[in-house]
Amino acid sequence: MRRQAWIVGPCAAESIQQLWDTARAVCRFPEVELFRCGVWKARSQPSDFEGMGEAALPVLEQIQKELHLPVCVEIAYPWQLEKILEHGISHAWIGARTTVNPFMVQALADAARGTGLHLMLKNPLAPDLKLWEGAFNRFRAAGLRDLKAVYRGFATSLPTVYRNHPMWNEYIRWKSQHPDIPLYVDPSHIAGRRNLILEVAEKALLLDCDGLMLEVHTNPAEALSDAGQQLSPEALAELMAHLPLQGSRSLDDALVAQRAAIDALDTDLLAILSKRMEVVRKIARIKQDSRQPLLQVERWQKVMEQVLQQAEKLHLPADFVTELMQLVHAASIEEQERELKKSHSPQ
Repeated sequence: MRRQAWIVGPCAAESIQQLWDTARAVCRFPEVELFRCGVWKARSQPSDFEGMGEAALPVLEQIQKELHLPVCVEIAYPWQLEKILEHGISHAWIGARTTVNPFMVQALADAARGTGLHLMLKNPLAPDLKLWEGAFNRFRAAGLRDLKAVYRGFATSLPTVYRNHPMWNEYIRWKSQHPDIPLYVDPSHIAGRRNLILEVAEKALLLDCDGLMLEVHTNPAEALSDAGQQLSPEALAELMAHLPLQGSRSLDDALVAQRAAIDALDTDLLAILSKRMEVVRKIARIKQDSRQPLLQVERWQKVMEQVLQQAEKLHLPADFVTELMQLVHAASIEEQERELKKSHSPQ
């Protein structure tokens, strides 16, 4: 049976006692391979808690030695890399706000050359897989060999119940393009809420992730950062009990995974259609103000020409794309009509 790796620990290092209590609570789970901890926290507001900083490193070094539990921390600057290595911490991750900046990534890659660092890279904030790929290439060029990817969703304007949109189609695309890079999923940062973590973790396992990164705190309600998405050790145990151990796949298992992929793509497709209808309603109001008809045949013909050219490049059947776009166009006209009727109705 193939066993997923679990990377768990608090969002932020808050105190010596909190670090020891959490580490002791999670080290009893054999599934946990790394104790994750935010020593330096990149926060949106300067008044928000930013972690213990360098003062946490001697504590984490001692936790590694006494509990035999390797520690990993987030780094964003070369000096932070130097500090963790001084304290015997050789595992680290780069956060989404750092991955998005090639200058910072290159500076870290230069600093990591020859260190033997074990590194995980979270995807950038925006769904730009080329940018993520470029970060891996920079560290490969610096000689790092133990590199892993951590998928934490994306910040988008698409409607979603999650903190970060999962956009599972992007996950699938990355995994298909980079089968040689172990791919972990961060349900905590995708979900943003404890009650959504299980479904995200289940989806990640069905999509054949190599491990999960989860935020765990001994008292989540009192956490100084990300209180709403951290699990207690007890909740972690319950989550583990609910999640199946992934093993050798039978045909049925493979079918379940592919259906999960289809479900994820359908969710994203519906979100995109919803966004398209928002634009359609805005167009209806513009047409009304300028006294233009809803149906503009020349414009529609140009759209179909462009769509069919793109469909050919993507190896999609022309008949299927034509029928699909005709349905979308008809629904768009109806949506514009509803929007105009709504504007004419008495308030």
